[in-house]
Amino acid sequence: MPETSKLKNQIRRLRFDHDEMTQQELADQSGVTRQTILALEAGKYNPSLELAFRIARVFGATVEDVFKFEA
Repeated sequence: MPETSKLKNQIRRLRFDHDEMTQQELADQSGVTRQTILALEAGKYNPSLELAFRIARVFGATVEDVFKFEA
């Protein structure tokens, strides 16, 4: 059976580190719904490349600081 790859993220930690930003605040700043942020944090949804960049920009971080691809 082939290995599955998973995209991990640091969104929850980054929100906490940014004055305990809420999911709704991050959603508003990145142009998505709170449900999208919830799904991302839970690992149930992988963002588009554009969304990954928008989220990273909110945190003043690189995409690699927010998301990590694990094989």
